[in-house]
Amino acid sequence: MNKITRRQALGTTAGALSVIGLAGATAYAAGTDSRAAIPAGTVDEVYLGRRIQITAATGGGHHGGHHSPGLPTVRIDGSELHVMQNADGSWISVVNHYETFATPISLARAAVRELQGATLVPMGGM
Repeated sequence: MNKITRRQALGTTAGALSVIGLAGATAYAAGTDSRAAIPAGTVDEVYLGRRIQITAATGGGHHGGHHSPGLPTVRIDGSELHVMQNADGSWISVVNHYETFATPISLARAAVRELQGATLVPMGGM
């Protein structure tokens, strides 16, 4: 007859509780993650008191469709930030025209820092 020692029983119980705890924590995190409600390819966050919204690229471009299709729309407090993608995949904006960024969100955050609380004014005639 195989007897289970106290040490084996405690080890098995601890292992089972760890797995159950991990599964429960994962389920809880998935149920409370506010990002789960945001569609893929979009960002909606507050950074340094300013609201940044990035919507995924659409086929028709933006600003009346005269820019390259496929660019995301980046907004700071509801005003659109004109963005461009360079040939190397980096990003620039009218606020940080001579500094490149790896992603639209890093570009938007840099624009918020550069604005220093000033309102983003839409580009006229675009």
